[in-house]
Amino acid sequence: MSQAVPSVSRHPRADTGDSPAPSAPLIEIRGVSAGYENTRNKTRLIALRDVFLDVYRGEFVAIVGPSGCGKTTLINMIAGFIKPLEGTIRVDGKIVDGPGADRAMVFQDYAVLPWRNVYRNVMFALENRHPRPPRAEAKKRISRALELVGLTGFEKSYPYELSGGMRQRVGIARALVSEPEILLMDEPFGAVDAMTREAMQAEFEKIIAETGQTVFFITHSIDEALTLADRVVMVSNRPGRVKEIIDVDLPRSRFDEEVRRSDRFGELRQHIWSQLQAEALGAKSGEDK
Repeated sequence: MSQAVPSVSRHPRADTGDSPAPSAPLIEIRGVSAGYENTRNKTRLIALRDVFLDVYRGEFVAIVGPSGCGKTTLINMIAGFIKPLEGTIRVDGKIVDGPGADRAMVFQDYAVLPWRNVYRNVMFALENRHPRPPRAEAKKRISRALELVGLTGFEKSYPYELSGGMRQRVGIARALVSEPEILLMDEPFGAVDAMTREAMQAEFEKIIAETGQTVFFITHSIDEALTLADRVVMVSNRPGRVKEIIDVDLPRSRFDEEVRRSDRFGELRQHIWSQLQAEALGAKSGEDK
């Protein structure tokens, strides 16, 4: 297999030649460090250090790295749930100082309300919007979101009546119904079985192609990152830093067997794995100390 150098891009939309000037990033991460205080031991754990990253409107960016490298911390800062110790995060030019209607989160676990049926679980996202949309508009948007995730006909079902994959689709529908510009997804398919995971990946690729939303996606799966993302950001062992950014120059749909079996897919996968293998071993070594 040819070991061509992967396409590495820290400024993926830079101006070259006669091309139009690049647009401003939708998400700007500038010199961000983050950590947690341990009041019992009077120590501070640094999860991320000096992270710089731009995400452009309509991009699908996947973040991969070893456990404990700060991936979830980073996505929580973009969501506005926590604040960085140093540096700034801007969305559409504005400093992130809390959650906003322009961002919606899909969590790894099934973040559904067990006492609400599917329809009312999705409706929950609109109940927390100010101003709330009129009832007719809300009904239309909920129906559309359920159609996108393949849950039409399950509106009256309760979470205990659904499979794990279907419960996660409820969470995705709840994120879609508010029509955010940015979808923040923290291992959204990690809790489902392999077959369901691949099916949901394929559905999600179609959804994003239709909605055109910007996606910031955390995963431990290199194959998942290459299948879904426009760019893959590799994060080092804790404290996490941006180690490398790879442009995924593969045609879509990447569920085509010719694409998945192509030399280029294999080259990219091997390169990412070779970079992250050392980081994962470093993380394990650090845990043993």
